[in-house]
Amino acid sequence: MPQLHSINRRITLASRPVGAPTSTNFSLKETVIPSPETGEILLRTNYLSLDPYMRGRMNAGASYAEPVDIDGTMVGATVCQVVTSLHPDYQVGEWVLAYTGWQDYDISDGEGLIKLGTEPTNPSYALGILGMPGFTAYMGLLDIGQPKSGDTLVVAAATGPVGATVGQIGKLKGCYVVGIAGGAEKCKYAENVLGFDKCIDHKADDFDAQLQAACPNGIDVYFENVGGKVFDSVLPQLNTGARVPVCGLVSQYNATELPSGPDRLSLLMGTLLVKRIKMQGFIIFDDYAHRYNEFFEQMMMWLQSGEIKYREHMIDGLENAPSAFTGMLQGENFGKLVVNVAK
Repeated sequence: MPQLHSINRRITLASRPVGAPTSTNFSLKETVIPSPETGEILLRTNYLSLDPYMRGRMNAGASYAEPVDIDGTMVGATVCQVVTSLHPDYQVGEWVLAYTGWQDYDISDGEGLIKLGTEPTNPSYALGILGMPGFTAYMGLLDIGQPKSGDTLVVAAATGPVGATVGQIGKLKGCYVVGIAGGAEKCKYAENVLGFDKCIDHKADDFDAQLQAACPNGIDVYFENVGGKVFDSVLPQLNTGARVPVCGLVSQYNATELPSGPDRLSLLMGTLLVKRIKMQGFIIFDDYAHRYNEFFEQMMMWLQSGEIKYREHMIDGLENAPSAFTGMLQGENFGKLVVNVAK
């Protein structure tokens, strides 16, 4: 049974960052553990997911979701256990996928929870390969990217939880897959473990030339996670009829102004027009929630057969979430970043 402690630790947004977040933008607070009322359950967080989208929630500006309030608990998906239940559909000890944020405990009325059973295997996988990142990779590539056998697929942030999955699905669909990652170790992992045909270090001085050499037939599908200089190199190599699912722009999340240099919007628009390129952004659960079961069943089959491989970067302790999060935005994680809160 999950252990009940005497306090609830919460990490809140102390101030809105200007540029890259620092430890001063977060505050660790201790409060009384809330008590459930009739129809509610008390959840104990075991695992917390850290994801790039959280950087946008720290800003005050309008987006596809409401920002975190100052002094509000930082948002995030969690895997929790039921420690107290006054709800007929939930029993003590059950595991659930929730969205309780950066804290030890929270109250739920059951809405939005996904049951994971009483003894799930690898429960933290619900935050990665079987959760939002895996789902994002699956739908973004297959529905928007529409890969065909023989296509050249390029994916940025290739060893992250989304990019690694995109590339492996691409290989299953018969694509020639080129990854882009930061550092030799990550590139070797993409090639030797994930099975990419090639992976290029975006930190290399001759990155642009290496990308051209790796894609002699141009690029048919580019899965965008990064933006910035990586997209600048990809754009002229996109083939007529190319598809570009836009999942994220992590290189721009800490920017406080537009990049210097000439206005390249007309170049982008002209390329999209002349080459009839499809470029589409998406918000996974807003656009594809009705297809989650389809994804889950297929991904479970791929995992069980060994056709899809998955790597986690596990951090111990809720108090270490801020430093792990800021490091992730600088590319310091290797795999899906998860905080082991209960430990």
